[in-house]
Amino acid sequence: MVEFLHNNLAYLINGISVGGQYALIAIGYTMVYGILRLINFAHGDVFMIAGLMVVYMSTVLPMWLTIVLTLIMTAVLGFFIERIAYRPLRSAPRMSVMISAIGVSYLLQNCALYFTGGLAQSFPSISFLTKPVNIWGTSVIMAKVITPFLTLILIFLLLFLIKKTKIGMAMRAVSKDFETSQLMGIRINLVISVTFIIGCLLAAIGSILYFTCYPSVQPTSGGMPGLKAFVAAVFGGIGSIPGAVIGAFIIGICENIIKGGASIFGIQTNGWTTFSDAFSFALLIVILMIKPTGLFGEKSTDKV
Repeated sequence: MVEFLHNNLAYLINGISVGGQYALIAIGYTMVYGILRLINFAHGDVFMIAGLMVVYMSTVLPMWLTIVLTLIMTAVLGFFIERIAYRPLRSAPRMSVMISAIGVSYLLQNCALYFTGGLAQSFPSISFLTKPVNIWGTSVIMAKVITPFLTLILIFLLLFLIKKTKIGMAMRAVSKDFETSQLMGIRINLVISVTFIIGCLLAAIGSILYFTCYPSVQPTSGGMPGLKAFVAAVFGGIGSIPGAVIGAFIIGICENIIKGGASIFGIQTNGWTTFSDAFSFALLIVILMIKPTGLFGEKSTDKV
């Protein structure tokens, strides 16, 4: 067992790292759904835009300032997306809001296509994150080592915010009963804006970590990570932050086990990597067949 772990440590580290990056994106999905019952399909594209911000701003600014401005600007982008695309449709049918979310997604992709010319942009090297580290004979970059720890720290801070602060109490109240919270004087618009800001801020952090490991950004780069983060949120029980995080780590680890299938299981065959993406969605189908609410989702009842 020890020898097995030693030989395949690289796949395990990669899986945990990718899982942490998916988790940071998945939290945005699950928080927005928990309050608005809305799937924000533009969230993956916000993740991509954050990567492009780093690419372009790093050409004229120091890296530390680039990272700080990227986090701030991505949070502001989330605020304006909610303010312009979703708030006017607050009382509209849910399908209208979903169509608006898809429209925002394509708008962000087309803006990125305009500025990049459709060409993949090289993500700048962040010296601290790209520093090689040797773990038990396996060489990995620092970003993959710190990602799971940083993710867990951010999750604990977020849970503290939700459980122990006034705005967090308001978030929990709105997620339980939107109309009653509004009648009780809770500032619904503020709560929703803060939710979008937090989700986009975490997505920006995930973007920096992700593109450090996969250093190429293009207009469609947010598609697959965004979908897998959504799968993680549903897999863990959408609306549950711990569920989204656990689901993301499971998907990240399983995905990398599939990629390393030939060497891990000693099966000499080609094409394992081809099925790594499909596995995430197949796993989601199986889980929803067994437990439709996800691993940690709560069964809801409709009032009549």
